[in-house]
Amino acid sequence: MTPAVFLDRDGTLIEDVGYLDRVERLVIYPWSIDAVRLLNRAGFHVVIITNQAGVARGFFKETFLAEIHGEIGSRFKAGGARLDGFYYCPHHPDAPIEQYRQLCDCRKPAPGLVRKASDELSLDLARSFVIGDRWLDVRLARAVGAGSILVRTGYGRTEEANGPSDLRADHVAENLVEAVSWILQHTPHHG
Repeated sequence: MTPAVFLDRDGTLIEDVGYLDRVERLVIYPWSIDAVRLLNRAGFHVVIITNQAGVARGFFKETFLAEIHGEIGSRFKAGGARLDGFYYCPHHPDAPIEQYRQLCDCRKPAPGLVRKASDELSLDLARSFVIGDRWLDVRLARAVGAGSILVRTGYGRTEEANGPSDLRADHVAENLVEAVSWILQHTPHHG
């Protein structure tokens, strides 16, 4: 069983541009590839876990998500970094498109996507972490028994200022590379 770092996509790994509906709008943070490479070297699987309600709202199709995730994966690969999986929730309870209008167990903070990734990739959730720019990423970490890091990129700074009284992240970091540095300082080496 391998530990993993589950990364939120928009605002954590890449710039949050609202609904990313064209490849030309994809901007990877300058530190993201280095951060993922560090996790790869330390023996962590790196898995993207993302809510993509734009599908449910009809802004883009699942085929486009496959295309954009392929593009992200190839840019990381070109930089010597490996993303081990992309897991997304296309649902929303108020979706205008009926096939996606549902209360599901995969929309963060529900644990469905992490559990699916864990089953498919043989991951050790107790030695894993969730990194994201929203409290729902921290809630997801709690739901699956993983460590949690809130990053201040994307919505993170605003979220940090308006945190729920019942929830604390294990760590708050400026960005993904700082979050990874904290993980590597606080875990035994695996690689």
